Amino acid sequence: MLQASLNALSAALLLHLAPVARALPQGGPVVSASGPQSTDSSKILNDPAFGPIPAESPYYSSYNGTDPPFPGNYTQPVFATASGPPGPDDLLFQNLLGAEWAIYAFYQYGVETFNESAFTAAGYPPQTYQRIVEIRDNEAGHARIFGEAISSTSTKPALCKYQFGISSPTAYLAAHTTVEISSMAFLTGLIQEAQLNSSKAALVAIAEVESRHTAWGLIDIWQTSPFSGPVDTAFPYANQILDTTKIFIVPGSCPKGNPDYPVPSQNLPALSFHGNYTSLLPGAKVELAFADPDNQPKFEPGTDYYAVFFHGLLNITEPFDTKTNVTMIPKEFEQKGLFLGVISDTPGAPTLETVKAGPLIVVEQPVQINQGVDAKA
Repeated sequence: MLQASLNALSAALLLHLAPVARALPQGGPVVSASGPQSTDSSKILNDPAFGPIPAESPYYSSYNGTDPPFPGNYTQPVFATASGPPGPDDLLFQNLLGAEWAIYAFYQYGVETFNESAFTAAGYPPQTYQRIVEIRDNEAGHARIFGEAISSTSTKPALCKYQFGISSPTAYLAAHTTVEISSMAFLTGLIQEAQLNSSKAALVAIAEVESRHTAWGLIDIWQTSPFSGPVDTAFPYANQILDTTKIFIVPGSCPKGNPDYPVPSQNLPALSFHGNYTSLLPGAKVELAFADPDNQPKFEPGTDYYAVFFHGLLNITEPFDTKTNVTMIPKEFEQKGLFLGVISDTPGAPTLETVKAGPLIVVEQPVQINQGVDAKA
């Protein structure tokens, strides 16, 4: 999620998969059991009446346990229980559920790793830990909603193991802000791909919740305005953002039978930046970096390349020097919300195929977050 903001997150801390859950009453606590999962778990989890129901049960707002909540305590994919063609938005929701599992795991990691005193000792408000718990619950509800949106003729992916490399409350909260604002951006992109109006409505409704999560962090944690101007950033290529979440997956840890994630995947070279966060302000020159030594861009001789930036509904192209990797953050942009940048061989990056690297994800409120440092300092 996330190349620019998460470069500061270094040491790998492994999340352990949760034990399998028994059936539970609506709104009740998760009851765990050791041992193999039931062979008919696909039929159980395909039942929309099984377990707490989002917006009906208070479970996804008020479960306060440190153990993984439902459905995050199921560790195997739900295989198709009917034959026939996939639903029109099954692939979209498979991709989205794959991303959601990483986001949910990020918050479950926070719940297990920190506590109230860890955040207060770092200078944050006493309710900070409880808000992280509530967001974790919300994200578990999102996973339930996205899973239910996948038809019975397609597989519902399960969570993998993840590593986040975060040991300090400050780095964790900086990552929280990037995770939430990036979620809003890829949800607006997926809305452009959805076939069903019901899918579009669900994506908007979830994006609104992510906006609330973001606003809480900006107000309580960073003590800055929660407002990003009249419009948040729309990015047309959602899977390019989803691709960045793969850096958190422990290689080989995804359950057998999980669908590929995401589909399609361009496996683009990742973008970050060199220097101080002030180089990410509008009008500043910035030296970009391709973070993965095993996945570097291949620039063709004689071809012009561009840095294309997205902010709000704007799309502005800047020259990109392939020898120095230097470009400029568009001076026209208001210093609010989220900037996204890609490298393209075509001004405006008008199609998926014209994007050759990225995206670079830049949080402008507060811009210090992009180095994973205390934005209050």
